[in-house]
Amino acid sequence: MSGRFFEDKIAIVTGASRSIGRATAIELAQRGAHLCLAARNPSGLEETAAQVRRLGREALTVQTDVSVQEQVQRMTTQTIERFGRVDILVANAGIYVRAPIERVDVQMLERSLAVNFYGAVYCVLAVLPHMLAQGGGRIALVSSYDGKKALPGDAPYACAKFALNAFGEALRQELSPRGIYTSLILPGRVDTDMIRELRLPRIQPPIPPEKVARAIAHALQRRKAEVILPPQVLLLHFVNFLHPSLGDLAVRLFHLQGWEKS
Repeated sequence: MSGRFFEDKIAIVTGASRSIGRATAIELAQRGAHLCLAARNPSGLEETAAQVRRLGREALTVQTDVSVQEQVQRMTTQTIERFGRVDILVANAGIYVRAPIERVDVQMLERSLAVNFYGAVYCVLAVLPHMLAQGGGRIALVSSYDGKKALPGDAPYACAKFALNAFGEALRQELSPRGIYTSLILPGRVDTDMIRELRLPRIQPPIPPEKVARAIAHALQRRKAEVILPPQVLLLHFVNFLHPSLGDLAVRLFHLQGWEKS
């Protein structure tokens, strides 16, 4: 496939005010795309937009809470009004909700699902009619390996990511015959504000957001069904596939859930 795949494509990136979202916006701009940048933090959005524009690409910023469907619809409408189409969706916005199971309550689960699952669903439902009318598009759902192997303490976060992975698998199979290709991005722990309060084992150093951004771009261009990174997480995936009890043992032995910083 051409190395100029992204040239003048229109991409929506949610959670674009920092971390993976900002890195992805910059990566796509470097490859030639124009961006709609969405997040709740307007100052962070403008910082990302400034970096995109320095690369010679257009950037529209729309302050958006993806857990509110009306705001997601407004974001999509503004994208169409500005650019006339939407070729790529990177549904990245998320929150990390962590607690031992005895402290988990319904509100915690609902908040995680509202952002980490329904936020992505709202984005897909908003852009889908436009992609279908255009005859194609690319969707990247930024999930987590917690959506394949839940770690202790991560129940509120993991349940939303498991749901997102199921949604992505169904999308991929339903939409690929119609020219819309869906990729699930499943990183381990990423070096973001969300995990700054965790101390991780040496076997599992945090992944730079830029590495995830490159994986997202590669998946979009190559129509990858799933991307699991880094290699340590892929190894855990293989062990857990052989037998979930072996996966549990690996988590315990290497304390993959990390430790709360005191």
